[in-house]
Amino acid sequence: MTLEQSKKWFKEAKYGMMIHWGLYALPAGEWKGRRMEDIGEWAMQYFRIPRAEYHTLASAFNPILFDAESWVKLALDAGMKYMVFTSKHHDGFAMYRSEVSKYNIADAAPFGRDVVAELAEACYKHGLRFGLYYSQDLDWDEPDGGGYNTGKTWCGGKAWWTNNWDFPDKEKKDFSRCFESKIKPQVKEILTKYGELCLIWFDCPLTVTSEQTDELYSMVRHYQPGCLVNSRIGNRRGDYASAGDNQIPDDDKGEMLFETPATLNDTWGFKYFDSNWKDADKVKAIRKHLNDRGINYLLNVGPDALGRIPAPAEEILRAAADASADENRN
Repeated sequence: MTLEQSKKWFKEAKYGMMIHWGLYALPAGEWKGRRMEDIGEWAMQYFRIPRAEYHTLASAFNPILFDAESWVKLALDAGMKYMVFTSKHHDGFAMYRSEVSKYNIADAAPFGRDVVAELAEACYKHGLRFGLYYSQDLDWDEPDGGGYNTGKTWCGGKAWWTNNWDFPDKEKKDFSRCFESKIKPQVKEILTKYGELCLIWFDCPLTVTSEQTDELYSMVRHYQPGCLVNSRIGNRRGDYASAGDNQIPDDDKGEMLFETPATLNDTWGFKYFDSNWKDADKVKAIRKHLNDRGINYLLNVGPDALGRIPAPAEEILRAAADASADENRN
């Protein structure tokens, strides 16, 4: 697709599945007798888990029930037109085989498989457009990961944006080193290894400079001319606007490309004790509200450590499906 064709497709897509999945599915919101109050994928930061200790989770990450085709078929059955998967979240662990860092699911975990490759293949096979999330600023596994000029987050005021327990000296941090050695080459990897991507979903642009943002955007345009970039690339760049998490705007967006990323319960990454699920009627109502205003609904699921999308999430998505699911099959 050309960029203009992709913009037209995005405007018509209206409904997509986001998937947050990584090492954080193992602690599942709990660590050494404590439960976290906020979103599960922030476990390393919330509990201030030492880097070396967090790394040991990789040796236990063997999601033997992961089945890419079942995830893709669920999205299609739900009426969704695209999937956005977390290739690397803020904890720095890649969910694909990376030559840049061996800290990834294929090389550091007994699973030994490239999850992104399997999802990409299943999406192409069944006609679901495929996009990738990549945390281009925050990386808690890196001494020079971003966020060190910003204070605490919303996580009950108990977490920071940067890893300041393994790497406490702010004056020694230089994001440009992380950007050059890991961020840029990994973004190149995901742009060149997995076929045509419908979009790249960047996040949390707290430290990245305008020049660095331009480098990333230019890289996307070079390797994937029709790949859309969301506004969270930072510095007022991007091809479409991403609302804040779970924000439901009331205004009509007209011809603007706009998307709301949202959760089915109160977390993005899996938390085994979070049962505050939206019911199917609520999902339908939110989707209608957004779509009537020209806003895409990017609805998240958080698989568990075995690779299963939680049963309540699957039940809700199927119950909230409508005639558009049949359109996906045609």
